[in-house]
Amino acid sequence: MQEPAGVSTAASAPIMIVFFPTYARHSPADRGWRATVAGMVARPLPAGSRRRGIAVAVLRRLLELDAAEMETDVFRTRSDAFLFQRVPGQRLRVAVGGRMFEAGISDRSGHFSADILLDDDLVERCAGAASGTGRRIAYSGLPLDDEDGPAPGVGTVHLVEHAGVSLISDIDDTVKVSNVANRRELLRNTFIREFSAVPGMAEIYRRWQAAGAAFHYVSASPWQLSDCLRGFLDAAGLPAGSMHLKLFRLKDSTPLGRFPSRKRAKRRAIERIMDDFPDRRFLLVGDSGERDPEVYVEVARRRPEQVHGVLIRRLDDGHTPPHKLDRRLERLARRLPGGDLRVFTHAEELADITPAG
Repeated sequence: MQEPAGVSTAASAPIMIVFFPTYARHSPADRGWRATVAGMVARPLPAGSRRRGIAVAVLRRLLELDAAEMETDVFRTRSDAFLFQRVPGQRLRVAVGGRMFEAGISDRSGHFSADILLDDDLVERCAGAASGTGRRIAYSGLPLDDEDGPAPGVGTVHLVEHAGVSLISDIDDTVKVSNVANRRELLRNTFIREFSAVPGMAEIYRRWQAAGAAFHYVSASPWQLSDCLRGFLDAAGLPAGSMHLKLFRLKDSTPLGRFPSRKRAKRRAIERIMDDFPDRRFLLVGDSGERDPEVYVEVARRRPEQVHGVLIRRLDDGHTPPHKLDRRLERLARRLPGGDLRVFTHAEELADITPAG
């Protein structure tokens, strides 16, 4: 939530920079890797900010919090992720293996993104040999010359070969219990409770990772939660991967309710990944709670040569009659070749699937 222009308390807060997990693709013509560096620049709203006080009061009312819940580390960490002022026009630099690269300028939303070229020697020196968890490069943000520049941060780029298999996975209710269909439960799962993994999905994903699959998490979760979600993936034993989340402001919600999922935006994010890796095959994994089935089927029909299959976790949201959900999924399945869309309820139903390039 943004502080109105001219409020000195916000201007006095230090600038912070958060780097998002991204990927790099090999470019033989350039004898190197084209790596995407992306993130967000912001100022936390100070404790004395009027806007911060209003936002916290709104959260307390919506979540029906008592004083003890508001003092928990979970609530403070999650709510703080949304209470900031975006910083546009900030020039960014990053260091990889002792070399400095320009990383763009933050836009009006505070976000920035840039592609940098890492030569093969630098990548081999920084990433080392491939392992069962894939190769990645860590980099650091550099403080700028001006006194008000952001403090150093740390980011990760996942190295993805031009050929192979990639998993494009949703997060909410696919690998993390969110209950998106219930606004109150979604909010409490987002701000109050420790994140909880969908049983069995970590084991399935790790097996696919060991078989060589790369991972891309494409979700309607807001970018503000990227650090929290990275921590969740690690704690749950889910493979790390690039993240492609949603630009979100608290005032966009009505009010602060279900994070809106835009079907077109998610399809574009998926197809952007596919454009970067035209020789890879993709397995699309999501759930029936929102629009994953429709988005994935549309992508599969547009790019049949790239989509290896569609896996949908069937959810009982307590509102949709089961027969209506069955008809919806059966209708979508008929739009793809036989067996390309598979519905499951429990992770162990996927034990026979081995992603293949």
